[in-house]
Amino acid sequence: MKNKNNKVLYVVAVLLVFFCGCGVMYGVMRAFPVLTTENVTKIKKDVTVTDTGIADAVEKIYDAVCVVNTYKNEQAIASGTGFIYKHDSKKYYLLTNYHVIENGDDVKVTFNEGEVVDTEVVGYNKYADIAVLKFESSKEYPVSSIGKSSDVRIGDTVFTVGAPLDSEYSGTVTRGIISGTDRMIEVDDNVVNAIQTDASINSGNSGGPLCNSNGEVIGINSLKLVSSGVEGMGFAIPIETAVENAEDIIAGVQKENPYIGISMVNLSEALSANNLFDSNSYRYRAMFYENAEKAKISTGVGVISVEEDSPASKSDLKMGDIIVKIDDKDIKSIGYLRYNLYKYNKGDTIKISYYRDGKLKETKVKLSVNQQTS
Repeated sequence: MKNKNNKVLYVVAVLLVFFCGCGVMYGVMRAFPVLTTENVTKIKKDVTVTDTGIADAVEKIYDAVCVVNTYKNEQAIASGTGFIYKHDSKKYYLLTNYHVIENGDDVKVTFNEGEVVDTEVVGYNKYADIAVLKFESSKEYPVSSIGKSSDVRIGDTVFTVGAPLDSEYSGTVTRGIISGTDRMIEVDDNVVNAIQTDASINSGNSGGPLCNSNGEVIGINSLKLVSSGVEGMGFAIPIETAVENAEDIIAGVQKENPYIGISMVNLSEALSANNLFDSNSYRYRAMFYENAEKAKISTGVGVISVEEDSPASKSDLKMGDIIVKIDDKDIKSIGYLRYNLYKYNKGDTIKISYYRDGKLKETKVKLSVNQQTS
C-alpha cells in the first residue's frame, strides 16, 4: 500500500512541475513578446531564401529574350541582347541598347529556340542608349513583365538573361544583387542615371533585361556604362527611363533637346593638355588656366565660343568663361551639363553660374531648340 501511495505522489509531483513550467513559460512569453517574435522572424528568413529561388522567375522572362545581330552591307558588325517588352495585335516591340544597332542597316533577332526574325528599327534615343525594334507575326510570342526600378533596395536579388560574348552562349543566366542605385555614370560626354549590380554583364549582354526575383524587368543592361578592367560592377538603365523613351519613339514624338548655343570643352581636359602636336589643346589650356587657378577649380565646362543669335549670345556668357552650375545643380563636365540641360524645355529660363577672372558670376538664359546639342 505504501509503494502505491508513493507512486501516486510521484505522478502528482511530476504533473505539478510540468504545469508550473508551462505557467512560467507563458509568463515569460507575455512579459517578453519581442523575444518570441524575433525567433519566429529569423526562422522565416532562413527558409525563404534558397539557392533555387529564382528558377521560376527565370522561366517567366527566358523566352521573351533574344540575341540581336546588326548588319551593314550584309556584314555582321555588332551583337547584343534584346527582349519583347510589349505587343499590339500582331506587332511585337523589343527593347535593346542604341549602341547595339548603331550604324547598321539591317537587324535580325534570334530567339532561344533558334528562330531568326527580321526586325525594323522603329527609332532610338542616342543619349539614353535606347533603341526600339519591331516585327509582325500571327504567332504568339511571350512578353516580359515590366517592374519598377524605384522599388528595388540595395541587396535585392537580381538576374540577367543574355548572350555574353556571342550567340553561342545565348540564354545565359547570371545572378547577383543590387549593389547601388542612382549611380551617375559618364560615357562619351553623356551622363546616365543607372542601377549598379554585381551580376556578370559582358559585351553580348548589352540591351538585355535586368530582372528582380519575381522575373520582372527593372533595367536594361548596358556594357557601354562599364569601364574596361572593372570587375563585379555592372550597370543598367532604369526600366522607367527606357519605357518612357520607347513610348515616345513608337508614338513618333521627336524630342527636341534645348540648347544654349556654345562650343565647349571639359575643363579637366583643357587643364591637363600635354600634346605638343595638338594646337587646340594648348590653346584651350591657355584660355582657361588663369581663370581656373584664380577660382581654385579643376572641373566644369569651358566656353570656347558663343554662337551668333543663340540663347547664350543674349546672356552674359563669353569665351573663356567656366560654367559650374545650372540652377542649383553642379556641372562637372559636358556630360553633366547635357544631363541637367535636357530636363528643361524650349522657352524655359535657367540660371547659369560661371567663373570669369576667378570671380563667380550668374546669368540667365532663355532656352530654344536647335539641331545642335548644346
